[in-house]
Amino acid sequence: MRRRGLRSPSWTAGLTWKSAVFLTVMCCTLAALLGVLVHTAVTRQTVGHAREKALERLEVVTDAYEAGEPLPRGSGIDPPGLPASLRALAAGGERGTIVADGPHRPGDPDGQGGPAMWAAGPADGRALATWTDYSHSARTIAGLDRAIIGSSLLAIAATLFVGLFAVGRVTRRLHQSARVARRISAGDLDARVNDPRTARPVRAQDEVAIVAGALDTMASTLQRKLQAEQRFTADVAHELRTPLTGLSAAAELLPPGRPAELVRDRVRAMRALTEDLLEISRLDARTEQVDLAVHDLAPLAERVVRASGTDTEVRVTGAARVETDRRRLERVIGNLVSNAHRHGAPPVVLSVDGAVVTVRDHGPGFPAYLLEGGPQRFRTEGAGKGHGLGLTIAAGQAQAIGARLEVGNPPDGGALARMTLPEYVHLDEEERGGETAVDDAHGDPDGSHEGPPHGP
Repeated sequence: MRRRGLRSPSWTAGLTWKSAVFLTVMCCTLAALLGVLVHTAVTRQTVGHAREKALERLEVVTDAYEAGEPLPRGSGIDPPGLPASLRALAAGGERGTIVADGPHRPGDPDGQGGPAMWAAGPADGRALATWTDYSHSARTIAGLDRAIIGSSLLAIAATLFVGLFAVGRVTRRLHQSARVARRISAGDLDARVNDPRTARPVRAQDEVAIVAGALDTMASTLQRKLQAEQRFTADVAHELRTPLTGLSAAAELLPPGRPAELVRDRVRAMRALTEDLLEISRLDARTEQVDLAVHDLAPLAERVVRASGTDTEVRVTGAARVETDRRRLERVIGNLVSNAHRHGAPPVVLSVDGAVVTVRDHGPGFPAYLLEGGPQRFRTEGAGKGHGLGLTIAAGQAQAIGARLEVGNPPDGGALARMTLPEYVHLDEEERGGETAVDDAHGDPDGSHEGPPHGP
């Protein structure tokens, strides 16, 4: 059994967190390095100065010892408290110094003297030693260490605060660019970053401004191309309407027979394709307004199936009311049912469970390209099976009414399309206010109104 490694929290992947860690580590490293250097330099200087004083005092004590005079206070032959290493050095005929505890002095609570600088030299095979108080120097070094630690912490905090402020400004601009990119990918081609550094060429541009400017340029170029494509599609569809109307009228004048039926069938197909192209152009332009009203979902779906004239089984396992645009919803359901019969195989089942509508067939399933990238216009599997516009229109209309449309291939075969609608939340009369009148104004709150389910 393969074990998954522990994953760090998602917030640790952010640039702000990484910058904070980097700044903290670098500041601590720099503070430690500077603290060690300052501590070493000051300690060396302090110890050197105390050693010089101790050796000068040892000269005075040696002269007094050789002259037979009384030795100064704090001096003596093999005095108590003299470190053994220094005693051995002096007994060997050499002079030296060492920082160690001084001899016991009255008033010391622990029975030990404070830090002292010992100096010792040879005297008739024994150690002539003297010591000076080193406690002041020790306190000076300890105070310096505390000052180094305090100033280092203060410098780390200040550097971290300033660094995070600067990084935060960069990350906010990056997040703004990411939000705009997501809006563009969702279809909002008017979204722009509008970084002030790109708007004013006199200001120096950093890398974030360059990325933001490139994103705005890309969005503008993409918008112009898509708008040109939308205008072309709409213009072609509008221009085709007039000759198709005349062609349809002329086809009705043909004498009865198989050729006339074929002509009329092709004219109807051309008119349906033209209407689909117009609907797609309107969806792309996002100019259509949604007419919301409250409807019972199950009767509405059953009515669409009846109007389609197909052999589709309807299963209702839960009743729900939805607030939606009925015409667009009927269009989506009708296209899903039509697509299932055209590209799938029977039995085709439409299920209504609460606010979820599912259309299932038992054919070869959706092609791989559709599952990966969604429906594509004028691309279908097989020949003579439509123009690939049915699912494109269904997806666009579902998005317009706030529904979520998902497609997939069940494990046991076939194709499945699932549409989840925003369920209507019933409010109390006091909260609803005039909402009942709004429903009545829309008409058909119970789905009893009949109308064309597949209008453009």
